[in-house]
Amino acid sequence: MILLAALAVAVVFAAGTFLLLQRDLTRVVVGVILISNSAVLFIIAAGLVRGEAPIYPLPEEGLTGAGISDPLVQAMALTALIIGFSIAALLLAIIYRVYVTHRTVDLEEISAIEMRYAEALEAEEDPEEEELPAEEQDAEPEDAAETQEGAGER
Repeated sequence: MILLAALAVAVVFAAGTFLLLQRDLTRVVVGVILISNSAVLFIIAAGLVRGEAPIYPLPEEGLTGAGISDPLVQAMALTALIIGFSIAALLLAIIYRVYVTHRTVDLEEISAIEMRYAEALEAEEDPEEEELPAEEQDAEPEDAAETQEGAGER
C-alpha cells in the first residue's frame, strides 16, 4: 500500500513538474496545482494509519493510542488544499490580467512584446523635457526681476 501511494505521489509530481516547464501560462498554473496536490497526497500517505475516527468519546483501547487515526494529518492536508486553491485562484487572476494587456498567454510572445515596449520607451525622445544649461537655470526671468525692482521703490 505504501509503494502504491509513493508511486501516485511521484506520478502526480512529475506531471506537475512537466507542466510547470511549459510556455503556456495556463499549463504552468495546472502544474502548480498538480504539485500542490502531490504535496497533499504525500502528507496523507505519510500519516496513513487505518483506525477509528478521532472523535470523542474514545473507546477504551483508544487511550493507548492504537487504532485511532491521527487528526493532525487530516488537518494539515485540509490546510494544504486550501492554500493550494487560493494560490491557483491568484495565479489565474494574474494570468487573466496578462491576457487582457498582451492578448496572449505564451511566455515567448509576452517576452517579445515586453522587449519591443522597452525598446520603444528607450527610443522615445520628449523635446519638452530637454535639460537647460546651468546658466539658464540660475538666471532669473526678466519679468520677475522687474517686479522685484518695482516693489522696492514703493
